[in-house]
Amino acid sequence: MRQFWIYILASASRVLYTGVTNDLAKRLFEHRTGITKGFADRYNCKRLVYYEVTEDAIAAITREKQIKGWVRRRKIALIEAINPDWTDLSEQWSRESRDPSSLCSSG
Repeated sequence: MRQFWIYILASASRVLYTGVTNDLAKRLFEHRTGITKGFADRYNCKRLVYYEVTEDAIAAITREKQIKGWVRRRKIALIEAINPDWTDLSEQWSRESRDPSSLCSSG
C-alpha cells in the first residue's frame, strides 16, 4: 500500500514550506542536502514540524493545496496542535525507526 505525505518544514526563523511526497525520508534528504532548489532551499527550511499521511494521492495533493492557501496563523495553529515546541519530528526516526510510516500523524 502506497502512502503520501503532506508535510511542513520550518527554518530557524520559522519560515514555512508545505509540500507533498510519496517518500518523506527521501524528500527530507533532498531538502536538507540542497538537491532540491527552490523556496525551501532559499529560506533554509529543513526542520520537519508537521506531517500527515494518506493512501490517496489526490487527497494528499488537495490537502497540500488547502494548507498552502491558509493564512500563516492557521498554519501555525496546525503545527502547534501536535508540535507546540516546533521540534524536528524526523529526529524520532533515528531513535525509534528510520521508517516515518511508523510515526504516522492523523493531522
